[in-house]
Amino acid sequence: MMDRLYALYMREAKRIFRSVYMWIVLISQPVMWLIFFGSSFSGVPKQVLISFFHTDNYIAFILPGELATSTLFVGMFSSMSLIQDKRFGYLKRVLITPTPKYDVFLAKVLGGMTRGLIQAPILLAVSVVLGVRMNLTPLSIGVLFLSLAFVGIGFSSLYSIFTLTTADWQAPGVISNLINLPLMFSSTALFPKAFFPSWLKLISDVNPLTYAAELNRGMLLYNDPSWNYLLYLAVFALVMLSLGSVLTNKFLYAE
Repeated sequence: MMDRLYALYMREAKRIFRSVYMWIVLISQPVMWLIFFGSSFSGVPKQVLISFFHTDNYIAFILPGELATSTLFVGMFSSMSLIQDKRFGYLKRVLITPTPKYDVFLAKVLGGMTRGLIQAPILLAVSVVLGVRMNLTPLSIGVLFLSLAFVGIGFSSLYSIFTLTTADWQAPGVISNLINLPLMFSSTALFPKAFFPSWLKLISDVNPLTYAAELNRGMLLYNDPSWNYLLYLAVFALVMLSLGSVLTNKFLYAE
């Protein structure tokens, strides 16, 4: 069973490394967000930044949030890959073998997670070049990648769940527009929760991106992480993965 899952996952991984356009997206999108959006507060007095963001560098503040948000955005590719396999008949060839349906789902999810993790060292390197000072230790790096893996698994599962019953090319884009921006702006990835109205704070309190941003902000900037946040992300990933596996067995069919 594991050899089938491994083969399906390696197919997803090879798609990443063989596509020039995938690398352009993986590198350019988060780096541009970090540079252009992060620089938008460069003229703000440091006293104001320290007072509201608890750091004198806004890029340092948004870095943990951008790492999590980038993982969210590339999760869309897991559902795009699933639809592509339906449209070109590959899924039909897989499902006539003894391969369990949930192996197909797991491979897509792990592929989406891998795309997200690839961006992390790129963003960390760019941040260092931009002058961000971070607490980079084996523990902090390990926690960072583990939390991003949970975020990637959770949201890649969610995207794939939405596209189990369709082969419409437009579905991932529509779902992305409906999910990504509301999740990003209702989290503390870009701004502190203190800036939010009360109704937005309620959404932020259950948004996994908030937990990922706050966990890694505490780890990388303040050396004071909230370990309960990591547990929350683990539960989120497990719930989405379990729900997706069950729904895949029930609803996934080749076109």
